[in-house]
Amino acid sequence: MLEFDKRMKEIEAHYSEVETLLGDPAVVANREEYLKNAKLHSDLEKIVQQYRQLQAIKTRLQDTRALQDDPDGEIAALAREETVELKQKLAAVEQELELLLVPRDPLDEKNIVIEIRAGTGGEEAALFAADLLHMYTKFAEKKGWRVELLSSHPTNRRGFKEVIISIEGKGVYSQMKFESGIHRVQRVPVTETQGRIHTSAVTVAVLPEAEEVDVVIKPEDLRIDVFRSSGPGGQSVNTTDSAVRITHLSSGLVVTCQDEKSQHKNRAKAMKVLRARLLDREREMQQNAISASRKQQVGTGDRSGRIRTYNFPQNRMTDHRIGLTLRKLDLIMQGELDDIINQLVLDAQTQKLKAL
Repeated sequence: MLEFDKRMKEIEAHYSEVETLLGDPAVVANREEYLKNAKLHSDLEKIVQQYRQLQAIKTRLQDTRALQDDPDGEIAALAREETVELKQKLAAVEQELELLLVPRDPLDEKNIVIEIRAGTGGEEAALFAADLLHMYTKFAEKKGWRVELLSSHPTNRRGFKEVIISIEGKGVYSQMKFESGIHRVQRVPVTETQGRIHTSAVTVAVLPEAEEVDVVIKPEDLRIDVFRSSGPGGQSVNTTDSAVRITHLSSGLVVTCQDEKSQHKNRAKAMKVLRARLLDREREMQQNAISASRKQQVGTGDRSGRIRTYNFPQNRMTDHRIGLTLRKLDLIMQGELDDIINQLVLDAQTQKLKAL
């Protein structure tokens, strides 16, 4: 406890230093420096306020305990009752403070690139990929986030072999990073005449969007090919050489974008996807170097295992990582993901606390 109090005093001191910096004209004049310190001040303020509330409850609890032996029986009874309430409140505030002290993923505030690919199941998997695209788009709309289509490979039945989108907004990666993995669907496909339930799978990869400063790409390391778009399109989409394929020579990564009529727009979107994949690749290599066991934790981006099952006949969704089952699949597919994501965030924080 002494070590904890010492740490909290250091955080309080840091908070005061940052508060002073925000009043420094030199810092105010430097927009980038000011915004960085304002963000730090906001994060530290939550911790400091929670700690001060904790101290206030402890003081009040100590005073209330002293009244439990009061000669006046009514006062003693009230003191015992209030002691129970204060203990519960103290435990809740302590838990909230612990969660605030968990080291944050530096990428949590990043925008994201989501890659959705049909796996086993043929056309049914492609249709479910379209359903997941709809689900994430509706969820993003509820959050006030911006969604942009980067690349798609549609099928004749309005499914997708692959579709890539970007989502921009506050704290997008912190919420969406848990969607990486294999999503399994159980339902009767539209092509099934016997009414049998089929099982299909779709792979989802959630990548933090990389800025140019995050990933350095040398021009000589790129091969850029332009060609005529193929597949469903219209007007000039598949009549001009607007499609772009970028090959990153040193890594072998290949990105193709052909949805826009403009070659420049397709190239910009392809570069966005390439940067995100390179950043994800770099992070994965770092994680492997740090610890093999860490890959088993929620949110590390490990996409080798099944994370969720969507059972349409039973209107049931099960997240296998935390053992959560919800019987409201119809609402979930319309973007009602908060109940799932909040539990995943809490579980990830709890795992980090155990590691600390």
